[in-house]
Amino acid sequence: MIERLSLQDHDMVEQLWSLQHVAYRLEAAAIGLTEYPPLPETFDSIRSSGEQIYGEVTPDGELLGAIVTAPSTSPECLEITRLMISPEHLRQGIGASLVKYVIDSHPTMRSFIVTAGTLNAPAVSLYRKFGFVPGECVSSAAGASLTVYRYHRE
Repeated sequence: MIERLSLQDHDMVEQLWSLQHVAYRLEAAAIGLTEYPPLPETFDSIRSSGEQIYGEVTPDGELLGAIVTAPSTSPECLEITRLMISPEHLRQGIGASLVKYVIDSHPTMRSFIVTAGTLNAPAVSLYRKFGFVPGECVSSAAGASLTVYRYHRE
């Protein structure tokens, strides 16, 4: 079941922190990085981020995947800052369910933006499936090529 995650729940923040680190290493490998900078997040920075975090959580409280959103520069645009799925649950539709949930649960947002590794084929495919259109390319601090994708609601 997808739910907004409580950042006051220590166990959930710990699961989110762990999931983020595992997913980050998988994405780095998918886009061809052999070295990558460490993630700066701590438990406290996650709790105080101000981002909205939604997760696919099993009835016994296991976090299978999460999507993180933050306001963009425009009040009618929402940015998806991170999407991460547990390696054991990849290719099961969790990422698609999370993206759909965010789009559907923000009906007043006219557009969404997300940045994904240009060579991360599963992420690119997922966003394109929802109608996200590739835009400008940028480089990450580690030198990876990233593409900014935008989705505009009709």
